[in-house]
Amino acid sequence: MNITIIGTGYVGLVSATCFSEMGNNVTCVDINKQKIENLKKGIIPIYEPRLSQMVLKNSNLGNLHFSTTLKDSLSNSDAVFIAVGTPMGSDGAADLQYVLAVAKQIGQEMSSSIVIVDKSTVPIGTVDKVKKTIQKELNLRGLNIEFTVVSNPEFLKEGAAISDFMKPDRVVIGADSDLGFKVMRKLYAPFLHNHDRLIEMDIKSAEMTKYAANAMLATKISFINEIANICELVGADANKVRIGIGSDSRIGYSFIYPGAGYGGSCFPKDVKALTKIAQENGYDAKLIKSVEIVNNAQKFVIAQKVIKKFGENLAGKTFALWGLSFKPETDDMRESPAIYVVQELTRRGASIKAYDPKAIKEAKEHYLTDIKNIEYVDSKYKALENSDALILLTEWKEFRAPDFSEIKKHLKNPIIFDGRNQYNSFDLKEEGFEYFQIGKN
Repeated sequence: MNITIIGTGYVGLVSATCFSEMGNNVTCVDINKQKIENLKKGIIPIYEPRLSQMVLKNSNLGNLHFSTTLKDSLSNSDAVFIAVGTPMGSDGAADLQYVLAVAKQIGQEMSSSIVIVDKSTVPIGTVDKVKKTIQKELNLRGLNIEFTVVSNPEFLKEGAAISDFMKPDRVVIGADSDLGFKVMRKLYAPFLHNHDRLIEMDIKSAEMTKYAANAMLATKISFINEIANICELVGADANKVRIGIGSDSRIGYSFIYPGAGYGGSCFPKDVKALTKIAQENGYDAKLIKSVEIVNNAQKFVIAQKVIKKFGENLAGKTFALWGLSFKPETDDMRESPAIYVVQELTRRGASIKAYDPKAIKEAKEHYLTDIKNIEYVDSKYKALENSDALILLTEWKEFRAPDFSEIKKHLKNPIIFDGRNQYNSFDLKEEGFEYFQIGKN
């Protein structure tokens, strides 16, 4: 099939690459000329395991193309995906200006019947707005061209997006026409060869499914973090409580790991947006609002433990920081707990020596540009040299089984603050460490 994907951000580029991997002819369109030129040269704007190799492979095979011109690819496309950003507005709602700008351009330049697919995460009712925008432009052109708009929300995990797309848990399709369902079934058939996981529904239910899924996962994270905070107060061990409740098949172990809170591009934005959607429809989403409140507070828990140990005045103290990205296997630092910890400690006079396998460039150029007392190093053990304590905030694999004798040798004090509960507290205490974690005294 011939596919056009508008937007070469995280969702757009991963989707385009995976569709091309199955032999489709895919054109990525973006107004950012520099990004398109870089992609043509094999320079990928994001880090995602396997993505760079697959982009290069399918570009060389002639399956994957990059362009700044929409009109050329529209006329030959069976489906056009809208995969542009929907940033959070000042009121918490998703900003649809880029989605509707693309819809307007499609209406201005389409010349034949086409299926338009909304892949961006958008509020309920957005497909209707896209339809009206396209139809308005067609009316101005005096044309009567058949088109249908489909909702196809993405469920990609950063760090595992390629696997998620190639072997999906489910593919949700919201449509109101046989043509929409037919084209999407054909497009996703190669990904569902072993097991049909395609779920068809009405458009508004499909739009809602994306928000509901992310809000549910965020709720599990905030729930276990709230339990962990209570465990600390009563003398229980949140890690053992997690095992106790996770063994119940109705609950399961996924997303119930105590930690420093969730971040990234999806959960924070989508929880806020769903709260806003409820409010606009006259409903006070108390539970969902509480999820955000708990998470915002959780990002400060590790910093508070450091301050409790070393005092409010941290001048002259240096802390080694392992992990800047909000989760492993990505360079994404959006809403990362590391941002809040670094800000809290440095404004009290502390210095930070930070290491992350992938996110240092993002920290330097975007998220920690205003922080003066921070040094970036190229290995985890370099960060420890002459530091007063180690703070772990991202559970990269290389942090899971470090050499604790090396840690002890380099640190001024054998102290670890663990924001992801990676280590065994008994073993560390046996080795002479002071060990602070989430959900246990």
